[in-house]
Amino acid sequence: MFTGIIQTIGQIESALPAGEDVKLNIACAGLGMQDLNIGDSIAVNGVCLTVVDFSDTHFDAHVSKETLSVTTGLDGSHAVNLEKALRLNDRLGGHLVSGHVDGVGAVVFFEQLGDCWKLDVRAPHAIAKYIAIKGSIGVNGVSLTVNSIHNDVFSMNLIPHTLENTTLKSLKQNSLVNLEVDQIARYVERMMLWAEEND
Repeated sequence: MFTGIIQTIGQIESALPAGEDVKLNIACAGLGMQDLNIGDSIAVNGVCLTVVDFSDTHFDAHVSKETLSVTTGLDGSHAVNLEKALRLNDRLGGHLVSGHVDGVGAVVFFEQLGDCWKLDVRAPHAIAKYIAIKGSIGVNGVSLTVNSIHNDVFSMNLIPHTLENTTLKSLKQNSLVNLEVDQIARYVERMMLWAEEND
């Protein structure tokens, strides 16, 4: 589990084919690797990946064909948001994030409005029903609050701190982003369906 509070910006330095999968080498200076072990999880642009090797400044992760098919941004060299897995005694500054991406969205608007920036993203229709005003959503691993939603397009405001400390500052129209909806919405839907099926 993660919080959506990005700990550092890393850089995918190589993305090498491994059969139908990909092996990533990611520079992660500033993440703090002293408490890391092989097999631990790190969220990379919101995608939970398993560490298969690491040093003080880099780690390797193996990305499956399935993960590649439902995410974006894990197949080339570029900056990525990084967050180590949540510990039980950590502060939960964002919201509970699993690192299991629900879909890939597309930026439709990203412009500065006063001190903040307004970000509008079109979500896949299948997951738009889980997005609620004042609810939380993960965008490339960053915990954000939804200000409004109309059909499949939802809007958020990004404060300067978020822009300075994440890769969201590099977004532009038509950029693709990994989206993870709030888990509570999925559980509520499942409970309602179960109740209907067992009436």
